[in-house]
Amino acid sequence: MVSITIDTQTLEVEAGSTVLQAAQRLGIDIPTFCYLKRLPALASCRMCLVEIEGLRRLQPSCATAVTDGMVVRTTTPLIEETRSSMLDMLLANHPLDCPICDKGGECELQNMVMAYGPRESGFRDEKRVFHSKDIRLSPVIIMNVNRCIQCQRCVRMCEEVVGAVALGTVEKGMDTAVTGFEGSLASCDQCGNCIEVCPVGALMSFPYRYKARPWDLVETDTVCPHCGTGCQLTVGTRKGEFMRVRSKWDQGLNRETLCVRGRFGLDFVSSRDRIKRPMIRRDGALVPVSWDEAGDYLRRRLSDVKSKAAGGLASPRLPNEVLYQFQKLMRTVFRTNNIDCSTRWSTPFDILGPLAASFYSRAPLEEMIGNDCVLIVGGNVTEENPVTEYLLRDGARRRHTALLMLSARPSRLDADARVVVRVSPGGEPASLAAVVTGLLAAADQTLQRDALADISAKIGRSAASTGNDRPDHLVEALNNGGSVSVLVSIELLRSPEARATLQQLNNLLRVLRLLGKNPAMQFLFDRANQMGAWDMGVLPAALPGLQAIHDDAARATLARSWGTEIPSESGAGLDAMLELCVSGEMGALYIAGADPLIAYPDRDFVTRALGAADLLIVQDTFLTDTAGLAEVVLPAAGYGEETGTFTNNEGRTQTVRKFREPAFEARGNLAIFDFVAALRNQALRPSIQGEIFAEITQLVPAYQGLTQAGLGADGAFTKAVPAIPAGEFFASPPAPKAADRLMLITGDCLFHNGYLSERSEILNTVADDPYVEMSAQDAAQLGLSDLDQVTVRSARGELTAKLKVNRRFPEGLVFIPENYRALRLNALMRRGEYPCPVDVRKAYATFAIPTVVDGDAKSNSLR
Repeated sequence: MVSITIDTQTLEVEAGSTVLQAAQRLGIDIPTFCYLKRLPALASCRMCLVEIEGLRRLQPSCATAVTDGMVVRTTTPLIEETRSSMLDMLLANHPLDCPICDKGGECELQNMVMAYGPRESGFRDEKRVFHSKDIRLSPVIIMNVNRCIQCQRCVRMCEEVVGAVALGTVEKGMDTAVTGFEGSLASCDQCGNCIEVCPVGALMSFPYRYKARPWDLVETDTVCPHCGTGCQLTVGTRKGEFMRVRSKWDQGLNRETLCVRGRFGLDFVSSRDRIKRPMIRRDGALVPVSWDEAGDYLRRRLSDVKSKAAGGLASPRLPNEVLYQFQKLMRTVFRTNNIDCSTRWSTPFDILGPLAASFYSRAPLEEMIGNDCVLIVGGNVTEENPVTEYLLRDGARRRHTALLMLSARPSRLDADARVVVRVSPGGEPASLAAVVTGLLAAADQTLQRDALADISAKIGRSAASTGNDRPDHLVEALNNGGSVSVLVSIELLRSPEARATLQQLNNLLRVLRLLGKNPAMQFLFDRANQMGAWDMGVLPAALPGLQAIHDDAARATLARSWGTEIPSESGAGLDAMLELCVSGEMGALYIAGADPLIAYPDRDFVTRALGAADLLIVQDTFLTDTAGLAEVVLPAAGYGEETGTFTNNEGRTQTVRKFREPAFEARGNLAIFDFVAALRNQALRPSIQGEIFAEITQLVPAYQGLTQAGLGADGAFTKAVPAIPAGEFFASPPAPKAADRLMLITGDCLFHNGYLSERSEILNTVADDPYVEMSAQDAAQLGLSDLDQVTVRSARGELTAKLKVNRRFPEGLVFIPENYRALRLNALMRRGEYPCPVDVRKAYATFAIPTVVDGDAKSNSLR
């Protein structure tokens, strides 16, 4: 520690701290323009100059390291004169159009001039003008380059944090201008982080432009509803109408950054596709009715199907309180454990439960990234969890964390990774087993030979190939690292090999623990509250708190609180529930917020199953494909229309706040559960959000000790659940079979997350049309070129979309994002088969040409 005195106040700070950081700790304000806390100091704006005893010249506080005994002054006449002169120079060419500038009222230059600027300018020349009109750089970003003060925040944010390198500068000196490539940002992420960090009105949000002034807005701090990163954001509304989203530099794990979905994708709340009133099916069509009529009809139908099985499916985008109450409704009112929270895969809880209990780290992602090595298994972080990618890049570049990638799809993060291993989809278990084998082979000096021999005998020796590479470099990096974090993409659960993948992850983490690497694991969820859905027990084999359904003590504790016994047999997941539907054994299937008809990987099967259920109840905000098949449709409040909590990938519980009233006749989800329970002559207690959260904190071990008031601005972390004995090591799986056809995989794309974001008009302006991604080698072999229209055909069906050739994409794979409803991608797939074998060919337009045969006009089709 070193001692520094600033404006007569003395403080001890860590060596290497800057004068600016020390001043901030003392609450002393030093103005800056170019400085950003998460970026290395640039010291170009010269606004933060201070006097330091013993030095002749003023020094930039953002880039000057503290030395022991340093004495600093921040408000001398020379400093004030210098700041005033710097601002006078900035204003010399800055247009004085504050009344029409979108930044007016929250402009840093305005604030600086009021606090430190001259009251009269010494410049009388005409102002420099780059362009007479604003430049539309992209569908969401518009620029007034005349207002730019050359702080370089936007350029550095784009390159060093986001990694897109879409912005840059041209010319030099007073003629320097920030712009995109050829005056466009068509190829950038459209995340808008450049807008957020711009201190003036040079970069602006086009969707928000001229809609409101900052003082007109009612701002609500809440949590992003898209992926599981759990970014905090601030929603601005005007007279109850959604206006914009911004982020705060000092809150949440994301600080001032958001991805395109978080910043521009919340206008889905105003989608016209709302369910306005309850509906029941009459003569094959859904007919709007009152809530009373819907209740009378539903009471009769629930009585009709009471003797058959019931099942429930809830969306992992719903708040914890709603999810907790849903599983409670199903277990106590419908008397069933047939409950699930995923429409895309089955969750192997018998492996997942012990894995999560033994290794899941409910800790800040920053701590995870602070370990020596971070191994990322599966998925594409860039497109599934963009802000997590920003933090990982920062760890690699500034903290020198060794990023290790093992995945089928390439991501932008590969460029910052120390080791990249490409594997074939479904080949992850064999690849992980090979890594474990390599670690054991290198551990002769670390582990006792008896222990080594015992482990090796149990798991076998794997000589599995990992696609284009062997994991030798991965083994070496893990061996050399002192501590290891493992981030696992939830996309791995799509594969029929998901169970084997989790087993081999368990092996890997146990071996790393034996080697003294202190391994920690977190999932990278692509749904906002998937962690919360698991914690709340929306699983067929798990109670709230990830307690096994056959745990008598756990069931007894819940039964005492709920006032009723809980079924002791494991329930059916979604796949098994659909089987019950097809076999005629499903009475009531209750779906809350989910859309399996568009997401389940076998559209034909799920269509037959939903049609065969005796009673299909859909509770949702929007008129989904699944709602179109329902017998009873109940309009529910959507995101931003009810208060609750989300639990993110880290295990951090945060408050999701209400910023608008439910539209039309929609009711809160909790109120609808009360409504349905009353139809069965039962009551759910408690039934309001705050009291339900209190019950969660009493009955769910990981949430004990939390309070709503204690969540604060940054949320609060749940606790690690008691460890479950890991049992035996799992045997190594066989090597994956080589595929002789192109194999189709799917997942999220950068601009969309599931199908909720497709209801955002803004995202639909920036998102490309549906596309088919493949390697340059495969495209050349098939005679295809970038942007060609191609047809992808499987044994089940076909679709047509434009081709996107990716030179870094592995051969033999085809990727189509799952986020486009019109494609009906799941119609190509068959349950239990992933990846899906397909053929790809060029799509040719069909023209009808009349042909005369025996005097009659016929029509032939030519391709």
